[in-house]
Amino acid sequence: MRESPDPSRIRLSDGPAELEVAPAQGGCITAFRWHTAGGGVDWLRPAPPGADLTPNDSACFPLVPYSNRIRQGRFRFAGRDHQLKANFAPAPHTIHGHGWKLPWRVMAQDSASLALFYEHDGSDWPAPYRAEQRLSLHHGALTVELAVTNTGDTAMPAGLGLHPYFPRTPACRLTASVEGMWATDAEVMPTELLDANLSGGVSPDATPLDNGFTGFAGRAVIDWPERRASLTLEADAALSFLVVYTPAGKNFFCAEPVSHCTDAVNLAAERGDTGLQVLQPGERFAAAVRFVPRRDAAS
Repeated sequence: MRESPDPSRIRLSDGPAELEVAPAQGGCITAFRWHTAGGGVDWLRPAPPGADLTPNDSACFPLVPYSNRIRQGRFRFAGRDHQLKANFAPAPHTIHGHGWKLPWRVMAQDSASLALFYEHDGSDWPAPYRAEQRLSLHHGALTVELAVTNTGDTAMPAGLGLHPYFPRTPACRLTASVEGMWATDAEVMPTELLDANLSGGVSPDATPLDNGFTGFAGRAVIDWPERRASLTLEADAALSFLVVYTPAGKNFFCAEPVSHCTDAVNLAAERGDTGLQVLQPGERFAAAVRFVPRRDAAS
């Protein structure tokens, strides 16, 4: 384990791989890179230094107990109406859950792995819960395991996911097996489910997207021809949705494996394909994502 120059961040290492994590800043990853004789390469967009880091500037942050947006921050669950606190002003919709806005605490740590948790008191959700995040390096790959456990005495809705930011180059391509795509309105809320196919690849630099894809088969590949490098994202079957975000004029794009569609807690009243989980008291929901990089020997 290399010592981190920033005391707010924990640095892990295994062979050529290095990981930086900021527990107090949303439990987010601030860097995942390789150091090799041919030079270093960042597999996720590195975060700027400093203790005032926001998750939107990070390399990756956890999504718990839901991903993406809930319309107006309101929903009805188990016969009760819930109004969540605004967390993404000036947008009217709450987004990405609680975990990315709260400090996480260290449960365990060694040179190549780190376990974090936080406990939510249920004041802004139907029940209190405990979230856990385990990050580990092995043979150059990064595995992130997420879990949420209902610690209350009533049922609660739940979802999980990761929000990684990948470096964007003119020639990079994203390839994934999906079945459908939610069209969205001007506020990025879902309007209509359409057929979709990313198996032929899409250019993040040339294709504007901020959409959730359904039927994600758990494998996406990112190719950077300029760097003679690629990364395979492998997600558990529970993460059967993929959010792709390619904002114009930015040096990054996002491919987010998640367990449910946008606004699932509201759409679940109308349809059965949202991916929303309902956890009974004491029940746990967990899923993992693996980032497997590759570089050509000549690079």
